[in-house]
Amino acid sequence: MTLTVAIGGLGAIGMQLARALDRGVDGLRLVAVSARDQERARANVAGFAAPPEVVGLGDLARADVVVEAAPASVFEQIAIPALEKGRIFIPSSVGALLPRMHLVELARAHGARIVVPTGALLGLDAVRGCAEGEISSVTIESRKNPRGWVGAPYLLQHNIDVAAMNAPTVIFEGNAYDAAAGFPANVNVAAALALAGIGPERTTVRLWADPGVDRNIHTIKVEAAAARLTMTVENVPSESNPRTGKLTPLSVLACLRGLVSTLKVGS
Repeated sequence: MTLTVAIGGLGAIGMQLARALDRGVDGLRLVAVSARDQERARANVAGFAAPPEVVGLGDLARADVVVEAAPASVFEQIAIPALEKGRIFIPSSVGALLPRMHLVELARAHGARIVVPTGALLGLDAVRGCAEGEISSVTIESRKNPRGWVGAPYLLQHNIDVAAMNAPTVIFEGNAYDAAAGFPANVNVAAALALAGIGPERTTVRLWADPGVDRNIHTIKVEAAAARLTMTVENVPSESNPRTGKLTPLSVLACLRGLVSTLKVGS
């Protein structure tokens, strides 16, 4: 069986994913993409071995699997048609899902699935396992170079100029729900962690702007009845978008492979 795939967004995540699918993945076939600049999108995929059709966001739902890799502002324009047609929906902007959990009910009503990839994080399998028992606390600290936070709504609302920072500085501390609202393009890792564990209200998030780092560093601490977890990942930022790590599109690709693999490793 082959699943058809459509990608909404051809930025740092979507374009790399599209190229990988065009090179060939058993059981998956890229059939459609969408982007804000459709002419540029057509030029980007023109050299593919099997160029996908460039369509509007709503038309992505013609595929079996719809991957969202676009700005959070168009999240529902991709998600709702896909869910209403009973598709598998894979969001890269997991932070945009937290305030839209009604989409889970929409998926249930239409027999669709929402599959959240691990993204730039690690250890979600372990956190999910712990969540089958009792978890007392989950904390994530994310540390990025200031340029990785530029443009976040929270910073604009509070007149925080990260570009002027010359020492490590905490720019946010709160729960995952508020972090996702204030940093919709930056804290998808915190959102995925919250969904895997004890929910966005109980997941503590601390964000650092650190001019001394050149990687996106995430440290997770979990206190649970079954285990105590401490995990750190240092992701190389994408050259085209420092808010996104190079691991993210690879994780989405691994998630897609898991949909069709005869042998799937990990829960």
